[in-house]
Amino acid sequence: MRAMLTAFTDQAERADREVIFRSWSVGVGAVGDMHTNADSYHAVLDGIDSDRLIVSTKYTLGDFYSHLPLNDTLEVGDQRRIVEFQSRREFENFGAFPNDLGVLYRQALARFIAANPNVEGIWTWTQDGGPWRAGPLSLELKTGFWQLYELNTELAVRLARDPDADPAAITADWARRWFSDDPATVRAIGEAMAQSREAITDGLYIGPFADRRVFAIGLEPPPMMWIFEWDIVTGDSAVLDVIYEISRGELDEAIAGGDRALAAVDRMRASIESTDAATWRDAGLRTMFLDTLEYQASTYDMLGDYREMFLRQAQWHDTRDPAAHEQWDSARRAFEASAAAHEAAYAGDPYYPAYNLTAAELGVERAERDLPMAWAARILLVLLAGWLVYGVLAARSGSRHRGAGAARALWVAGARPWRAVEVTAGLGRLDRVLVVAVPALVLVASRGIQTWFLAPAHLFVTLGSWLVFVLVVLVALRLFGRRSAWPVLAAIGGAVSLRVGLLLAVLAPTGPGGYWFGFWTDPLARSLYLTVAFAAFGWVVVAAAWALATQIGGRRATGVVIAGIGIVLAAFGALIGTIGLEAVLTAWNDQMALLPWGLSRILGITVYLDVPADTAWYAAGAGAVLAIAGTALTLPWRRR
Repeated sequence: MRAMLTAFTDQAERADREVIFRSWSVGVGAVGDMHTNADSYHAVLDGIDSDRLIVSTKYTLGDFYSHLPLNDTLEVGDQRRIVEFQSRREFENFGAFPNDLGVLYRQALARFIAANPNVEGIWTWTQDGGPWRAGPLSLELKTGFWQLYELNTELAVRLARDPDADPAAITADWARRWFSDDPATVRAIGEAMAQSREAITDGLYIGPFADRRVFAIGLEPPPMMWIFEWDIVTGDSAVLDVIYEISRGELDEAIAGGDRALAAVDRMRASIESTDAATWRDAGLRTMFLDTLEYQASTYDMLGDYREMFLRQAQWHDTRDPAAHEQWDSARRAFEASAAAHEAAYAGDPYYPAYNLTAAELGVERAERDLPMAWAARILLVLLAGWLVYGVLAARSGSRHRGAGAARALWVAGARPWRAVEVTAGLGRLDRVLVVAVPALVLVASRGIQTWFLAPAHLFVTLGSWLVFVLVVLVALRLFGRRSAWPVLAAIGGAVSLRVGLLLAVLAPTGPGGYWFGFWTDPLARSLYLTVAFAAFGWVVVAAAWALATQIGGRRATGVVIAGIGIVLAAFGALIGTIGLEAVLTAWNDQMALLPWGLSRILGITVYLDVPADTAWYAAGAGAVLAIAGTALTLPWRRR
């Protein structure tokens, strides 16, 4: 960046031109926080002192969102500076809602002019913002209710000329220019616009969350998040659970913001309705104003129900209070009704488009299954525990009741795989069926419960991986002289059953939603669970190797297990690489609803999370190396 700026400014000095360098950055890279971090700003720009260089910086500490502090990087540096404003803010519905930014603009200019003598101008985005066709399709001077956001252009320009001007007076001049000369009508429009910021900051933001600076994966997420990149109401657990966690101490306040915003819109609508249509320069503009407010009310009604719904859902996962679950269910029914009304009224409208609720509906569908999945986990956990206890008792007593041999074999071989051959000798047909069927059933059922039975991609990879691993082991046993498979199957099945018991224990309280709530919001519990869960997973592999070792020797057993792991990595890594990592992650995330649904549509999950695009191929390559190394360990070695 310094090399680029130096080259540009040197040429600008020779050609008598100016270079405007926008310091806008989105967090990626070594100085990706230059826009919000004074240290990074200095690292890039210190020493580049050409009078041909002008640095343009957004006035907010981030993108053009509300609830953000003013950008203190505008107070540092020796370069000439421009303050950036935006008239039609994409994150606040692309100018389709009334949004009078005059007071905010005045505060920003007063602060920056006082703090930095190098501030000499403004840059105002009058129309653009975000990708085209991503929101209401109004167009400056051409179509839609563009006069609504023209106000912010007038405010920015006139306040730049006179920072002490009264924003309310500018708004009144705007109303007289575009709508009416009637004093009562101008006053009513001014009163409506004076309440527009309350409607925006409460209706589109969740205050207790929006007022906090939050950092994640090396980036600074914006203060909205529950509405992802301007009209996608997100349904992912990562964002919504963290919003609850941050807002937990002010939960009622977080929910009440939706009601306040709707009340503000009602007051704005009453102000405009109180005007006489005959006093308007164009009665059609009065109708458009009222239509805008009707659209805003519909949107806020739906968003208010949604915020209460997901906050109550997280509260239930957090507290396990049945009252919170009842409140969630009531809010869910309200949201489904208001969302249906919103979509019926505005689907396909180019100027007042319905919000995209696909991601939200994915989240609701999974939330509805949380309690049934919790009960399924509880029942399966009791059955599995009973089966394991039966195995313990059978091992102690030597019981020969139906199924006792299988229960004993799974318990002993899973916990002490070196005894697998001993406890599987003489198993009858029913016991052999149970040795395979019980672990397979609890594994499939538990993974289904964990995914609400709605994520076939997750089930295919996880269950498919175990199937491939077991098949590799069985083939190896056949190659080494038709050795008995039952000791190994019992060891794997018993260890898998223990691992499944751990998973069911964390799913039982409030289902998969509670599992992910704890994962996103409780670092200690997450670390403890991951440690124990990984150890239990590792024990399955160790148990398989141990049981194998009693039949084919330790070196060969180790080789078979390593080769099995390698073949799994190679097969599924190659499959995912062939399909495309981004496509696979998108499909998986759509089914699991863990990360923002809009992430892959707008930024790309791999890009945003800085995951190398060839990661799947790296895994496949590593798997191939392991498979070769494992196979080499199984071959006869000559002794010299």
